[in-house]
Amino acid sequence: MASDFWLIAGLGNPGKKYEGTRHNMGFMVLDELAQRWNVSLSDHKGLALAGRGMISLNGQMLKTFFAKPLTYMNDSGAAVSSLCEYYDIAPEHVIIIHDDMDLDFGRIKVKNGGSAGGHNGIKSIDKSLGTNKYNRVRMGTGHAQRGAHAHENTIDWVLGGFPPAQRKQLPTVLADGADAVEMLATKGLAAAQEHFNAR
Repeated sequence: MASDFWLIAGLGNPGKKYEGTRHNMGFMVLDELAQRWNVSLSDHKGLALAGRGMISLNGQMLKTFFAKPLTYMNDSGAAVSSLCEYYDIAPEHVIIIHDDMDLDFGRIKVKNGGSAGGHNGIKSIDKSLGTNKYNRVRMGTGHAQRGAHAHENTIDWVLGGFPPAQRKQLPTVLADGADAVEMLATKGLAAAQEHFNAR
């Protein structure tokens, strides 16, 4: 029988040079959640920064692990599957927060399963967990210019920072992302989708 813990993981790349980049939206939302619920993160087997906490909302107390994989984006699955195995957490109790270029900046979509949409972190988790049936909170970053150099543009884009106008909105967007995670965990997928996906 799986434990009743939830694993909430934000994806990103560790290290100073990646701080504040689009690809680290997952880390940023996780930091917001950890601050809200007063959870401090420490090393788990060199694979992730993880911390144990409670989310107490709408009369519910959820036991959670918050995690930021330290494995770089393309290998995020190693950290997620290690935590799931170690604490016996089922995929339906996993919430992954990640950046998504297919959504405009500020848009948030909540889903369970479905394709990785070209996101290497999600591909890695699908492979390591052996399923795509886990929950995701997709944080929109908007898209690079598509054109002759689309691939380089995409890499520069996801590893680039936010322009000033977006930087100003970022705290609100990150707080919305944290709200989406909390709603998904406490009220379920349908409620979170209804609230966030259509906005």
